[in-house]
Amino acid sequence: MMAYINGRIITRTPTFGVIENHGIGYAFQNTLHTYELLKDGAESKLFIHTVIREDAHLLYGFAAEEERSMFRSLISVSGIGPSSALAALSSYKPKEIADAIAHGDVNKLKKIKGIGVKSAERIIVDLRDKVGAAQANFDNFGGPNNTLRSEALRALQNLGFDPRKSQIVVDKVLETGDESMSIEVLIKQSLKSL
Repeated sequence: MMAYINGRIITRTPTFGVIENHGIGYAFQNTLHTYELLKDGAESKLFIHTVIREDAHLLYGFAAEEERSMFRSLISVSGIGPSSALAALSSYKPKEIADAIAHGDVNKLKKIKGIGVKSAERIIVDLRDKVGAAQANFDNFGGPNNTLRSEALRALQNLGFDPRKSQIVVDKVLETGDESMSIEVLIKQSLKSL
């Protein structure tokens, strides 16, 4: 199975593209986010997910490992196929999906094309524990405070605090604090609210 392909982007559209590696063009399906990150003719690295069916061999390409990881999590849920997972990742960044799952936000998930209320609930039930534990892996998809956020969440988790509750508190502190806040100040202020 392929983990990634390094090559030159030959074609890119909002839904599919072609990457050339050693004279072979690999067609892949992609998300809108990946499309925006790729540039025609540029050397790129795509993280690949392969689906082999009786009638087709399909490649799904992602500009970041976090996006592929969320794609794999979504398709592990019964009733969620690759098309719905791509639609989800074209609508929201992986961190936004993870936050919706962690907070049980059915309304946000059901706005995704192909995902109704029952599917949204199933995603939350099946992935809440998985996504909550992996929340800190989405550094590349957040704002400028996201590395600080991840470090604070890891520290609070190591201290034994509930990851979901910690995320809510840390996010509130970051929203109200100044941009030059240190990790120590962020943790201390978060501890006051936990």
